[in-house]
Amino acid sequence: MELLACNVDNDANRLGSEIHKRSVRVLIFRSVWFPLLKAYAKLALRIYCRKVVVNKPGWLKAKGPLLLACNHPNSFLDGMILTSLFHEDVYSLARGDAFRKTWHGNVLRWMNLLPVYRTSEGVENLEHNYTTFEACRDVFRRNGIVVIFSEGRCINEWHLRPLRKGTARLATKSWEDGLPLTVLPVGLNYNPFRNFGKNVFVNFGQPLNSEDVMLHQTDGRMFLTFNDQLRTELQKQVYEIALCDNKTQAQKLAIPVPAWKKTVLALPAAAGFLFHAPLYFAGKHLTKIYFNNDHFDSALVGILCLAYPFYLLLWSIISGMLLGWLAALLVFFALPFCAWSCVQLKPQV
Repeated sequence: MELLACNVDNDANRLGSEIHKRSVRVLIFRSVWFPLLKAYAKLALRIYCRKVVVNKPGWLKAKGPLLLACNHPNSFLDGMILTSLFHEDVYSLARGDAFRKTWHGNVLRWMNLLPVYRTSEGVENLEHNYTTFEACRDVFRRNGIVVIFSEGRCINEWHLRPLRKGTARLATKSWEDGLPLTVLPVGLNYNPFRNFGKNVFVNFGQPLNSEDVMLHQTDGRMFLTFNDQLRTELQKQVYEIALCDNKTQAQKLAIPVPAWKKTVLALPAAAGFLFHAPLYFAGKHLTKIYFNNDHFDSALVGILCLAYPFYLLLWSIISGMLLGWLAALLVFFALPFCAWSCVQLKPQV
């Protein structure tokens, strides 16, 4: 019995030690690495996106409890843009199949991503959504912000699709728990899909009225009223444009280029295209092989974000070996500016 008790104590100590180590790793990641990743994402988006236009920038300083109810035209790029724009940390719901492997799931959770499962990902996994929604409510209790994509599925189009019940279920349960949750509709619009140098329009609507929703006695009526409100607001914020309608795309999504930019940035833009073409077209080719679907744009951004520091370092080393380390330093800072210049002057439609 003493030996058994000793083994139990040892197991408990080892478990406690593992939990402590894991907590320390998460704390270090959240306090050190996550802010660095967020800063890098902001810089990368400044280069990859020509312009990010926000209709009500005051919301970017908002604190929680806040639920951002968004359309979903561009895979994880949608969440990446919102996370980089908001001053506070943002938690985002992501497709559950990305969490299958334990280490994948740990990394994604460290990056403030939470799994949500659809029927297509296995009926047996749907019960895990209760755990995720409870984690979301815990974020709300800490006055945090959560992004949910109310259409469920990602499709590259300028069109609002039917809304799922998940957003309504999370919001109404939070209100039932007495949480002062604000539900803010967000319309995301891109020009173009599948290419760099895009204009992104982030349109915030009016917060939903919880009192009208909670008047009803049944979940069905509450969900219906909630989705009616959300759909009405999102229809005002999501552009309705046919994929082949280039004229309307130009009218709604193109932004005029000032004359001074065309003059001042012409030379660095040409250099930016010349030096970055090998990386961009190699990344685009690789993405077409593995992600030639509605996740193409986000996958390409991910590949370029991962590869660019090494690509930039490579050019800096080559410059240093040929021309000296002062040239290497110049190249290290000049190439991102040249890439940004190229993005500013490229055709928009």
